[in-house]
Amino acid sequence: MTSDPYVPGSNITSRLWQLAVGSGIIMAIGAMVDAERIWLNLLLVGFYLLTLSLGGLVMVALLYVTGAGWSVAFRRVPEAMGGTIFWAGLLMLAVVLPHVDRYTWHHHGHGDAGTYWFKELWLQPTFFAVRAVGYMVVWFLLGRAILGVSRRQDRVGGTQLTRLGTGLSALFLLVFAVTISGASVDWILALEPMWFSTMWGVYHFSGMISATVAVVVILAISLRRRGPLRGVFTDEHLHDLGKLLFGFACFWMYIWFCQYMLIWYTAIPEETIYFIRRSEGAWQPLMLANVALNWIVPFFLLLPRPCKRSEKVMLKVAGIVLVGRWLDLYMMIFPSADRSPWIGVWEFAAAAALLGVFGLLFFRAFSQAAPVPLRDPLLSESLHHHV
Repeated sequence: MTSDPYVPGSNITSRLWQLAVGSGIIMAIGAMVDAERIWLNLLLVGFYLLTLSLGGLVMVALLYVTGAGWSVAFRRVPEAMGGTIFWAGLLMLAVVLPHVDRYTWHHHGHGDAGTYWFKELWLQPTFFAVRAVGYMVVWFLLGRAILGVSRRQDRVGGTQLTRLGTGLSALFLLVFAVTISGASVDWILALEPMWFSTMWGVYHFSGMISATVAVVVILAISLRRRGPLRGVFTDEHLHDLGKLLFGFACFWMYIWFCQYMLIWYTAIPEETIYFIRRSEGAWQPLMLANVALNWIVPFFLLLPRPCKRSEKVMLKVAGIVLVGRWLDLYMMIFPSADRSPWIGVWEFAAAAALLGVFGLLFFRAFSQAAPVPLRDPLLSESLHHHV
């Protein structure tokens, strides 16, 4: 183990820059061909990137409040993911704020709100923009405070800072539970303001945390292979992450089924329209693929114990879950524009941009501290962790 920050090789950085810049140029060309399609892709990419940043902070907070000493050895991975929150937030604001009018009640041609007066009020442009900025400020400040405690502990050590981190994490989780619900309603659900779901916030949380664990798996394995986590991140940690990935995939399916089943059972037209639109015609295979990628495949591949301890299997499953998360967001966003499903060059360019930008932001954040929190009192427990 070393206290020296890890700096990725120039070949990694250059490839990530090539992905980000090259795909950005392609999308700029696409904006002249089909501006709406490019904006929908940017919304997907921005929200995906932001939820990965938030997911890193949520994972760190959950590990603090549960006293999960086993995770300390690789905690810098989700911390670095959370460290991208500022830039991810700016990107999301840059995508949403210039298009505030798209979210207004009258933009959708509903006319007088009548009994839906609260929706009309909630989607007023100024109120909408203030909430968006407010979400970002709160997330950034609380995230910075939690990560600051971890950095300070690198210098002075002690259990007092662990207790402080736990308290800040508990506060963050309380605030996050409310703000992620509001943000997901504002930026995604409000694309179809006549539809509503009381499970929307927890549904987004389930997809976000599943994708976050998948990214932590991929990054931790990669960093073990490249050196900074070699001898630190073990198969025991991988096994536990495999159990988390398995569990959250099942949790995602549980929430998906509950939302679908309740709407199907009550058969209220204002509610069923969302799933009818996504289960007919060319959308139907994608709806089935969404369930397969986010639950069926991870469920069966991760059932055997040896699979959760295999780098090869875990990398494949994590990749499948991340593709599933992309498809899940695609199914939320694109049908709202009354478009037929089509995944082409613009979608691939957007996905490449997401990979390039996230990679650059992650390694920038990861290189700002030691790869392992060497003075955390629970580090020894984590290094000797056995399942």
